[in-house]
Amino acid sequence: MNDHLLPRLAEASIHRALDVYPVVVLMGARQTGKSTLVRTLPALRDRSYLTLDDLQVRGQARTAPDDLVRRTPFLVLDEVQREPDLIMAVKRAVDERRPRRRGQFVLTGSANLLLMKRVSETLAGRAGYVPLWPLTRRERLGLGTAGIWSSLLETPVKNWYDLIRGQKIAAEDWRMAARLGGYPTPAHELSSDEARLLWFGGYVQTYLERDLQDLAAIDNLVDFQRLMRAACLRLGTLVNQAEIARDAGVPRPTVHRYLNLLETSCQLVRVEPYSVNRTKRLIKTPKLYWSDTALALFLSGAGEPGGAHLENLVVCDLIAWRDAQVPRPNILYWRTASGYEVDFVIEHQRQLLPIEIKSTARPGHRDVQHLKTFRDEYPDKARGALLIHTGDEVFWIGKDILAAPWWRIV
Repeated sequence: MNDHLLPRLAEASIHRALDVYPVVVLMGARQTGKSTLVRTLPALRDRSYLTLDDLQVRGQARTAPDDLVRRTPFLVLDEVQREPDLIMAVKRAVDERRPRRRGQFVLTGSANLLLMKRVSETLAGRAGYVPLWPLTRRERLGLGTAGIWSSLLETPVKNWYDLIRGQKIAAEDWRMAARLGGYPTPAHELSSDEARLLWFGGYVQTYLERDLQDLAAIDNLVDFQRLMRAACLRLGTLVNQAEIARDAGVPRPTVHRYLNLLETSCQLVRVEPYSVNRTKRLIKTPKLYWSDTALALFLSGAGEPGGAHLENLVVCDLIAWRDAQVPRPNILYWRTASGYEVDFVIEHQRQLLPIEIKSTARPGHRDVQHLKTFRDEYPDKARGALLIHTGDEVFWIGKDILAAPWWRIV
């Protein structure tokens, strides 16, 4: 096996989907490792592989799609967002066979095909969707997992201290982790900051000039790039389209369209609010993050990561973990109109796990006031709470509130 290959968290999800659906769709941003995964996963290794990056294959997908999808009984089709009409041919091939053949097609796309209306409608009931996010920290270290969120939910709160202290994983400077991000090439293969900057420059150019054109016509790429920069300067904030329009110098309707395109192409991540209202009026606007901290740093032009990038590191790990779970948890945040806020809330099987992120090595009792308020508000569901910091010490900082280093969790 290639020394550069790393086990991926999504592998188990692919295997589950192959056992259930006739079509498995692996989707994620460009360069997250989709093509590598479908070409090296043992369960798919003997299948015919075709990519729409090949002009000849793309031409046949456009002129004779039914012939293309019937080449072999089991087929991998890469980068299908390039010819969305090919999906109709896949649907016909699936529907003409009874009983349906499980795992007949594996499709990949550098876009969230669930957000592409005609694709999601065509494959309804026929496809299982598996997101492939950039590498988590534990994937980058060769462990093939995300953070210990499942263990925290399954373990009694009184045993969290031993659980976290028992993690056999190396400490890491969060700022370096933010600069590395999770795209396999810059995070795992490139060794210098200069090389990574060159890689991200090429990535953005390719994304703007090729990938976006597969999804929608963009009249002004300069405006779009300016909007990406404005969004990356607002990580962790509520989505305010009027302010983004002002910062980027584009009309508000254009901001709405461009943000949707960024989400469809798996760049933008929106974290929705926890919306069960008890005694306080809750904020209902989503928060904005990026799917990769290193790309967000590059786009923003920020020299050094800040606290928002630490939040972004954690949420990237959370969403990768979320999408590998059955049933799927919700990753939310909590904020009231009176100013109480918790960075993230995991909602899973009637449990709530509130999480606060602090970019300090020495958190104090003032840092947990909002966690205490949240637990007072939802005492039956929030058994414990977690304060994630940048130091090395694990300690109880309040009743059933544990402070822990980010690198022991993520």
